Amino acid sequence: MYFAGNIKFLRKRRGRTQDDVAQALGMKRSTLSGYENRVAQPNMEALVALSEYFNVAIDTLLKVDLQSLSESQLRQLENGFDVFIKGKGLRVLVSTVDADNNENIELVPEKAKAGYTTGYADPEYINELPVFQLPFLSKEKKYRTFQISGDSMLPVPDGAWVTGEYFQDWTTVKTGDACIVVTLDDGVVFKVVENRLEENQELVLHSLNPLFDPYSVPAGDIREVWHFVHYISGEVPESAADMQNIARNLFELKKDVKSIKEKLTGK
Repeated sequence: MYFAGNIKFLRKRRGRTQDDVAQALGMKRSTLSGYENRVAQPNMEALVALSEYFNVAIDTLLKVDLQSLSESQLRQLENGFDVFIKGKGLRVLVSTVDADNNENIELVPEKAKAGYTTGYADPEYINELPVFQLPFLSKEKKYRTFQISGDSMLPVPDGAWVTGEYFQDWTTVKTGDACIVVTLDDGVVFKVVENRLEENQELVLHSLNPLFDPYSVPAGDIREVWHFVHYISGEVPESAADMQNIARNLFELKKDVKSIKEKLTGK
C-alpha cells in the first residue's frame, strides 16, 4: 500500500503543511503525522476526507505509487482524470521519462505501428520504443512521434515523422485539427478531424489529398488522439501552404459544395 507516502507527497506538492491539511479536515496534526509516518492507520471516514481533499480516488491513494508517475500523469490526476473515478474507459497514458524525470518523446516507426494498437497501454512495449528530446517543446505537455505512410496527407510526404501532443479529453478536439488517431481497426492514422462526438459519438477523418474519401470512426473504436505539432521529413514539400490552413479550406470547400447541392435539389 502506498497511502502514507502518497498523502505526504500530495501535501508537499501542494505546498501545504501538516497543520494546513489537518485544520482543513478537522483532525489533529499528530493524527495526520501518524498516517504519513505509518504509525497509525486511517479509518474509512479519514480515507474519504483525504480522498476528497486531494481529489484523488481512494483506490489510487492506496494502490498507485504517485511518486513514480511522470509530471504529465500527475497533472492528469490533478485535473480530475483519475481512472478509478472516471471509469476504465479513461486511463493514465503509459509514458517514459529520462534520468531527470523529464518526459521522453517516444518514436513509433513504421515497423512498430502494427503493434501499437495493442501495445499502446503496455509499459513493456512502450519502454522498447526509441526515445528522444526536443528542447523547443513544452515540458508540461506529452508528445509522441509517429512515422506515417502513404500519400493521403500530402503535402506531408510518405515516411514523414509526425509529432503529436496527447489529447486527454477528446471533446476538446476542434473540427479542422490535424491529428494522429489510434483506432481499433485501422491502427495509427494521420488525418484532419471533424468532431461529431456530441451529436453522433464519432470522429470523421478527412485526408488532405482529395482522392481519399472521408470516413467515420465510432468513439468506442478510438484508443488515442494526438494533436499535430510538426513533422520532420527529408523531402522538400511540393507546396509551402500551411497544413492547418489547407484543412480549414477543405472544410469550407465542402460546405460550399453542400450548399450548391441543396440549391440545385431544393432540399
